[in-house]
Parts: sequence; structure tokens; C-alpha cells
Amino acid sequence: MPIFKLPLSGDVAQTINPWTAVFNPYGSQFGLININLGKSSAPQVEAEVLSDVGSYGKQLGRIGDALLVLLAHFHPDGDLTADEQNAIDELKKMLDQIAEVKKRHHRSAATI
Repeated sequence: MPIFKLPLSGDVAQTINPWTAVFNPYGSQFGLININLGKSSAPQVEAEVLSDVGSYGKQLGRIGDALLVLLAHFHPDGDLTADEQNAIDELKKMLDQIAEVKKRHHRSAATI
């Protein structure tokens, strides 16, 4: 009897490893509840930075610590506008709140 095949229906040999299919860091669902924070233009780079460099929290924490240093040495030549001063005040307030949370969890926190 002749073998009849439709177009694009050739022999397929594909190994499916359930562990790599489930635990793929580049898009597969991992748990019952997942949060999608948006699409990245370079998801593999983002995943490597998160796994090898630091979490979003660690990255933001270091940025906040550096901003505290800059704010401590910031002496503007002229008066700031109300919006500019408000932006700095709100940043200081947020960084102070973060420091309080860190202290409650016995973590070191930079302050001005």
C-alpha cells in the first residue's frame, strides 16, 4: 500500500523534556500565579541580569542609595521651582519609607 502524506506532514522526531518545557526562564509559565511585568525588547538579557546581577529590588535599592549620596552633596546655584523641590522631597520621603521597611527586616539601609 502506498504511503500518503499531506504537505508539511513529513516524519517528525522531537524529544520533549517536560522539565525544560516547564522551567524555561524565557516565557513558560512557572507557577499557578504569574505576574507579567510587560514585554522586554531583550528578554534573554533581562533574565540574565536578574539571575546573575540582581533583582529589580536590588537594582532599585542601589540606585536609591546612590541618589541619597548625590542629594547629600546637592547644592543648587539657584532656587528650585516648587515642582523641582516637590520631586526631591517626594523622593526623600520614599527613600525614608524604604529605609524603615528595611530596618524592620533587619537589613542595612542608607539614609541622609
